[in-house]
Amino acid sequence: MADDQAETLAFLSDPATYGNPPGGVRRIDTHISAVFLAGDRAYKLKRAVAFPYLDFSTTARRCDACDAELAVNRRTAPDLYLETRPIVRHAGRLVFGAPGEAGIDRVVVMRRFADDGLWDARVAADRIGQSDVVKLADAIAAFHEAAEPVPAHGGVADLNWTADGNAADLVRFFPQADVETLDRDTRAAIERNAGLVARRAAGGSVRRCHGDLHLRNITTVDGLPLPFDAIEFDDRISCIDTLFDLAFLLVDWLRVGRADLACLTLSRYLGRRCDETGLALLPLFLSLRAAIKAKTRAAAGAAGEAAACFAMADRFLHPPPARLIAIGGLSGTGKSALSLALAVEIGAAPGAVVLRSDVERKRLAGLSPETPLPRSAYTKEASREVYASLHARAGAALAAGHAVLLDAVYADPAERAAAARVAAAGIAFDGIWLDCPEEIRLARVAKRVGDASDADGDIVREQSARAGIVVDWQAIDASRMPSDTLDAARAWLFRA
Repeated sequence: MADDQAETLAFLSDPATYGNPPGGVRRIDTHISAVFLAGDRAYKLKRAVAFPYLDFSTTARRCDACDAELAVNRRTAPDLYLETRPIVRHAGRLVFGAPGEAGIDRVVVMRRFADDGLWDARVAADRIGQSDVVKLADAIAAFHEAAEPVPAHGGVADLNWTADGNAADLVRFFPQADVETLDRDTRAAIERNAGLVARRAAGGSVRRCHGDLHLRNITTVDGLPLPFDAIEFDDRISCIDTLFDLAFLLVDWLRVGRADLACLTLSRYLGRRCDETGLALLPLFLSLRAAIKAKTRAAAGAAGEAAACFAMADRFLHPPPARLIAIGGLSGTGKSALSLALAVEIGAAPGAVVLRSDVERKRLAGLSPETPLPRSAYTKEASREVYASLHARAGAALAAGHAVLLDAVYADPAERAAAARVAAAGIAFDGIWLDCPEEIRLARVAKRVGDASDADGDIVREQSARAGIVVDWQAIDASRMPSDTLDAARAWLFRA
């Protein structure tokens, strides 16, 4: 039988507990927690509940869970998660105890943040830009890189456990025949990919991740995105493939109609971690995550969102074939903007992976994409290494069934020929060459801030002097508005 927390809840609801802060105390309830907002702090109490996936029914279990929550969340949000504090009985009444003191319950103490800092609210208010997404993708990539490998988890058994829960819950909200079809296709995908699942677990891709990485569990503090509220109570949920962790965020971007930010998230993340071989599992991971979102939205009464997520779960398991597109042009022609705009329309969800030579050059140098390189780093030998690495990564992504957009100058005919050879038999290839007068390219390059490209006016003029006429790729006038360039590229790529 679970503990009675009535006295504890009354204590935490009383403004006097916190010195009567301005604004009093605001309480937020979930099915497993009660959060009390007082002053500049938030106090999170574990509810005395037990479910198949967690047991908080005793004081000891709740205290252990508080300690675990603090530990797992300080990895991504150390400025938010401050401490745990016991609740003890002194002189017949409840008070906060000293650290380490045994008590009747315990709370996680967090730095309070504004409600409108949550990313679901910021997205709804159109207050998230590409720079925010880049920072988040970098933070997730760094978090995954540092996370502890746990090869005993994340295998076929754990994926089937997730599928079991989805099938059992979805049938409460959706037609049984549709759920059975989704479940059958899910099990087939798990079986088909069992070898890769096992190899990734053995190779270190299964780590102690976040486990619940969606928009409402991300906030912005001091200009930085902070994932929080990671799963601490079940290793089957948190000890997973890193791409399975990322997949929840990708699904959430798609759920709110921001496929562009889903594409950007995936490409930026892969640019930092080079995990293209894992893309073969992404359709399965996205489907499992979409099914989870479908049942949780249905349980919350959001029938429309739930139906859309259920449809996505099915669609993800039947991706279109891989495709390779290379976009070349001199600096300032708009290659990167066109690549990001096209990516959402190409290949399997969430869209084509954009592999950019400027980003790859920095990665090979051990630098972040926006860190400048000296001119001495731009030798012919270095460029050959960049193109070789770029094409190798593209080949790995294509072999995994994912579409790729290559973004590089490609002024050399040999480089263009090498790009075309990346597309193996049965994979469509298209090369696009962006044409633009020098004066426009100079103006565009002069306006760049915080970009991965190191091109300046001198480089633009040098390229103009060396450039030849490109006849083997489809030429598109890139001197007009970006939307005009996008329309022309679409017309060519979807000409069939």
